[in-house]
Amino acid sequence: MKIPFRVGHGYDVHQLEENRPFWLGGIQIPHSHGAKGHSDADIICHVICDALLGAANLRNIGYHFSDKDPQWKGIDSKLLLVRVLEMIREKGYEVGNVDVTVVLQEPKLNPHIPVMKAVLAGVMQIDEEDLSIKATTSEHLGFVGKKEGIAAHAVALIVRADL
Repeated sequence: MKIPFRVGHGYDVHQLEENRPFWLGGIQIPHSHGAKGHSDADIICHVICDALLGAANLRNIGYHFSDKDPQWKGIDSKLLLVRVLEMIREKGYEVGNVDVTVVLQEPKLNPHIPVMKAVLAGVMQIDEEDLSIKATTSEHLGFVGKKEGIAAHAVALIVRADL
């Protein structure tokens, strides 16, 4: 029996660096530090990509968009997400829902979450109700607590499009 839905999980970390643009959830957030990465380092887009790819058994973001490949240098991560959505749709799936948790000491993200949800739901062509973005701190513990980095997790449910 084929189950008509699948679940995937994504996890990522990025170092924070002074005087870098801070792209998160498809928007630029004013802050003294931004995430370091080969692309724009939007960790929310990255974990959503990994969760969707995992659910569809399509490996991970690094496999499809290698940081050794110059074509992805500085790319807007929303474009990577669009390509991942094309891949899962080619396999016959649609996004059911996505749940993201960002772990970051500062800045506070709650004021930015409604805009992030609107932007990314639009990119994914899903209702905002089907995208959850939450933020927490690490209570000053570890690399996140020391403001050296950011971490994020995502869980995605995909469903057969022919149902």
